[in-house]
Amino acid sequence: MGDYIIRRILLIVPTLLIIMVVNFTIIQFAPGGPVEKIIAEIQGTSVGAGARVTGSGGSEVSGSASQSSIGQGAESKYRGAQGLDPEFIAELEERFGFDKPLYVRFFTMVWDFLRFDFGESYYKDQKVVDLVLEKMPVSISLGVWTFLIGYIVSIPLGIRKAVNDGTPFDVWTSFVIVIGYAIPSFLLAVLLQVLFAGASFWPIFPLRGLVSDNFADLNWWEQILDYLWHLVLPITALLVGAFANLTMLTKNSFLDQINSQYVLTARAKGLTERRVLYGHVFRNAMLIVIAGFPSALLGMLFTGALLIEFLFNLDGLGRLGFEAAIERDYPLVFGTLYFFTLLGLLMAIIRDITYGFIDPRIDFEGRDV
Repeated sequence: MGDYIIRRILLIVPTLLIIMVVNFTIIQFAPGGPVEKIIAEIQGTSVGAGARVTGSGGSEVSGSASQSSIGQGAESKYRGAQGLDPEFIAELEERFGFDKPLYVRFFTMVWDFLRFDFGESYYKDQKVVDLVLEKMPVSISLGVWTFLIGYIVSIPLGIRKAVNDGTPFDVWTSFVIVIGYAIPSFLLAVLLQVLFAGASFWPIFPLRGLVSDNFADLNWWEQILDYLWHLVLPITALLVGAFANLTMLTKNSFLDQINSQYVLTARAKGLTERRVLYGHVFRNAMLIVIAGFPSALLGMLFTGALLIEFLFNLDGLGRLGFEAAIERDYPLVFGTLYFFTLLGLLMAIIRDITYGFIDPRIDFEGRDV
């Protein structure tokens, strides 16, 4: 196992490099960009015109301050830049690093990322690392709690449904699961807000935020209760869909193993049903469930909660990544992408290690990668 883990860790480097090449290339051909966005704001054709960008000399370049650059008859490769001073366009390109050739920008980015230097956000005037760390608590709170509660409830429920396949318990739980799966999480979140967080019905839970405004003034146990109280509604909205997928996956996986020949043999030897289920079936049936650990956890941490973050006014990584894409904030886009990809590759290694613990028969040492 040790040699396999070392090979997988070494494989992270070329994998990250290929992903960076692909995404860097796609970004170059994607319409729009930070320069075009600033030009649109100056021309008044973009929402939020007048946003400020720091110039190369430390001076601020803004929509209102740059109107004097309009009307000088410049030809430009940027859409909407006709009539702007070429020196102003050159200053914008230098500000965003677009005055350098593509290969220079790419290798500079690679060298910086190897040192975990992700640069500064174009529009938030903060380092990318600081922004990610600042938003991390919200995403960890939503993702980890949803992940843990979902797996703690869904796996035992799926096992029981498999053991009691076709019984009334299996039928009515399946009906509830299908109903929950059919309700989008954001729609359920709105319904929960109306019923339990608004003034119309039962204002039991907080409407928005991760903690109360007076959180710093509370005792430690009051802070814990306040934190958990704020999570009830967003976690509930996220869990409904997660319950459905994981419960049915667990049930079908166990059903497939229960009907196998080795289970019939174990029963014929006189083993108890509990010993057969948890001593033989469990380790085989859980492999397919464990295979979804990395993608499930990363999805809940960074992307699955995007709409929930907006609805409950939670400032997490999902919202940060969405705003970075909208704003064409390339350092933030590439920095978060690099971080998420690296975390995903590490989670895949952890998944394989877990495979070995659950089923020692799996031999990773004989694999090439």
